[in-house]
Amino acid sequence: MRTIAIDAMGGENAPEAIVKAVLQVKTELTQTNFILFGDETKIKRLLDSDTERVEVVGTTEVINDEDEPVKAIRNKKDSSLVVAAQYVKAGKADALLSLGNTGALLSCGIFIIGRIKGVARPGLMPTLPVKNSDDGFNMIDVGANAKSKPEYILNWAQMAVYYAEKIRGVSNPRVALLNNGAESDKGDDIHQQAYQLLLDSDLNFIGNIEGNELLEGKADVVATDGFTGNAILKNIEGTSSVLIHMLKDSLLNNGLFTKLGALLIKKALKGLISKFDTSKYGGAVLLGVNAPIVKTHGRSDQRAIYYTLKQVDKILSEKIIDDFKAEFATKK
Repeated sequence: MRTIAIDAMGGENAPEAIVKAVLQVKTELTQTNFILFGDETKIKRLLDSDTERVEVVGTTEVINDEDEPVKAIRNKKDSSLVVAAQYVKAGKADALLSLGNTGALLSCGIFIIGRIKGVARPGLMPTLPVKNSDDGFNMIDVGANAKSKPEYILNWAQMAVYYAEKIRGVSNPRVALLNNGAESDKGDDIHQQAYQLLLDSDLNFIGNIEGNELLEGKADVVATDGFTGNAILKNIEGTSSVLIHMLKDSLLNNGLFTKLGALLIKKALKGLISKFDTSKYGGAVLLGVNAPIVKTHGRSDQRAIYYTLKQVDKILSEKIIDDFKAEFATKK
């Protein structure tokens, strides 16, 4: 049996959406146990009598979005997030999921659960949509590290490729380096050196990729420094949300004929919206630590959390952390 530790107090819709997602998914994940950490009274009220394979661990504190991450995990030792991380460290749970403070979750991963030997810096990696496929692409790092080195970028690409193969089923993933031009001499010293390291590696490296090409589906894995990756991620999320909102508003608020036209293209619109629905891809994975740690958006609803729980379960079933430990133990 596998066990997922869940910070039930993280996110805007906690704990209701989290508990509902657990109750929904556990009927499918019959080999998985769930431990919910947080306000015991609130959580048990939502569970009602359906507690099969679901345990509740009461905690008295919550790490908020405005809390300074490292200080929070040191001072709020009875918070739902920290206690959940301690369970993973102690082997009482196999993976950690949270919708809460991203920095605090990353700090828990690094300082409590610990990084894998041979991994210089863990990297945060989501799966993002592309226009010509339902598979999407992985981008790493998107914010776990504000500063980067060329060898970090290589390390992240190696882990992301392994994830793409094992979890997403991509054969020989195409790897690109996010840069400000296609030529090999583009970018600063870090990106030029990272380019050479990727070129000399055994990865299927296809060269640089520019920001305007990310959603074209040219690469299965995109490696970048954490500062740039985080800015790009927020831009993609924000732009997608605004465009979908504007499209809906235009179709529903511009008269009868526009509404009739919207009905005619309703099926096509649903397909478009579905393609850029990031919730079905699950959360962002912190690769390079001793257990699967997954962060999903703080505004996630039951559906998004449901998909993320399935993602975490698949990571556990494929045992990629054990494979990482074996693979990267000898890497420098």
